[in-house]
Amino acid sequence: MQKLRATPRKTTKKAPKAAFETLPVLIEQDEDGMYIGTVPSLRSCYTQGATLAELYENLQEAVDLSREVEKDYFGTKRRTSRIVGFQNIDFRA
Repeated sequence: MQKLRATPRKTTKKAPKAAFETLPVLIEQDEDGMYIGTVPSLRSCYTQGATLAELYENLQEAVDLSREVEKDYFGTKRRTSRIVGFQNIDFRA
């Protein structure tokens, strides 16, 4: 014999997960204190901000625009790279 439920089973729709892509970003600070972010995996993808928070916001916009350009103009698979490390190296002047 099958048991009946006193309350109907709730069906909840899960919100779709936001898609994320992890990209390596080089962040530098110039002589004026501005932060400069470069995304090596995307052609000509760089931006700046007065604070790191502003840089991160600007980077999202730069990545979105660069993805469009990559798709529309190059149509090829993007280069994928990962940062292995950075070193300060002295070179002859």
